[in-house]
Amino acid sequence: MKKVVAVFALCAASAMAADVTGYIIDKSCASKKGMWGNEACAKSCMKRGDPAVLVTEEGKIYSVSNQDKVTDSAGKKVTVTGKVDGDTITVESIAPSKT
Repeated sequence: MKKVVAVFALCAASAMAADVTGYIIDKSCASKKGMWGNEACAKSCMKRGDPAVLVTEEGKIYSVSNQDKVTDSAGKKVTVTGKVDGDTITVESIAPSKT
């Protein structure tokens, strides 16, 4: 029984809820700081099929597991509430950043 509880606790801890602030940008431009906030470019690249990512001010890039939640925010600075699992975030809600 203790092993089952320990395994469950480990699995639950692997995906943690978090608020992450950054830019929704296409994956191709995520490493180019000058492109963060460029709405026209992000929309264009995402429209042609580039996946959206969330990039923080520190340059941390998160893949977005549910792309449909972020397409309307292409190029914008936002705060994403969701579950982070490694370098992937599953978006629960998204709001314009206050900072």
